[in-house]
Amino acid sequence: MSAQPYPFGPAEGLTPHPRYAELREPTRILAPYGGEAWLVTGYHDTKTVLADPRFSRAAAAGKDSPRARPPIDSPDQILSMDPPGHTRLRRLVAKAFTVRRVERLRPRMAEIVEDLIDRGITDLVADLAWPLPTTVICELLGVPAADHTRFREWTEATLALRGLEEMAEARSTLNTYLAGLIAQRRDEPTDDLLSALVAARDEGDRLSEEELVRLGVTLLISGHETTANQIGNFLYLLLEDPRRWDALSDVPRAVEELLRFTPMGVVADFARIATTDVVLGGQTIKAGDAVLVQLHAANRDPGVFAAATELDLDRADNPHVAFGHGTHHCLGAHLARVELQVVLSTLRRRMPSLRLADPSKVEWRVDRLVRGPVALPVA
Repeated sequence: MSAQPYPFGPAEGLTPHPRYAELREPTRILAPYGGEAWLVTGYHDTKTVLADPRFSRAAAAGKDSPRARPPIDSPDQILSMDPPGHTRLRRLVAKAFTVRRVERLRPRMAEIVEDLIDRGITDLVADLAWPLPTTVICELLGVPAADHTRFREWTEATLALRGLEEMAEARSTLNTYLAGLIAQRRDEPTDDLLSALVAARDEGDRLSEEELVRLGVTLLISGHETTANQIGNFLYLLLEDPRRWDALSDVPRAVEELLRFTPMGVVADFARIATTDVVLGGQTIKAGDAVLVQLHAANRDPGVFAAATELDLDRADNPHVAFGHGTHHCLGAHLARVELQVVLSTLRRRMPSLRLADPSKVEWRVDRLVRGPVALPVA
């Protein structure tokens, strides 16, 4: 079978392209960048690709590997690394994102949400979805409050699909900004994660300047962009049918189901290269072949999830892979979970009769790597 053109079509709101549901075995695709690859959508095959060391992320980084967006991945950033390099950097920051430390942030998150509601909510995206995770990750790393707005503008540009030049320019601006903050922390350490990274040692070796900058930028971007969009996505799904909002009770369980159900990535990202021949889903992946996984398709695998295409806020057994799996499982998974729980629980308590002004007129971002509404005006 010849390779299928990929992406299959434009991302339309929160509706996955129907082609994903038809593909439960690895399929050959032709990506707009880098040529042919295997697309994996089955749940168990996805977990294998994400966890099996025979599929290398580092082998694809910095090369013209198949992907559906401009190739800007640096082989030196943590998201592009394999162990042991990845393990070393992850270990240095993991202690800041443990369940215990994140739970200590829950009261501060609640305080931020309460304050945002007190100021008045007219648009759930602009007035709540973006300010909360932006404030949380900036406070965690030590970005001054006066720079939060500029920081969001820069990070938005790094994830746009408008072109390689604009994305690279925004990334360079962020690098310069973080380098300046790092220099400040060396002279005047404070009680934040950036200061801890500056002082961090691993087996006697201090992080290099470049490692510090890349790691700081990665944490800043990944620490708020996806969560901000998911807050908007979740609220849209809960409020487009008011019965869902009115019935919302077990918020942690609902968050897990919304994570499973909501398609976040517009396209499959971060190619991996098979380092040896691997049989996967009945197909032989040859050494050197590129493999892409689509997490939202894996989360709707009917062989794993009953009524997989339905949103069941009371779903009990929910082993979704929304945060990935294996070595690159999202470092900030619990941080995102707590932010999502705090937003929904606080809104449900403070605004039990919350309604969208007109769900049929919600517009969606079309130039992003991550799905999300442009605005969610409330009634």
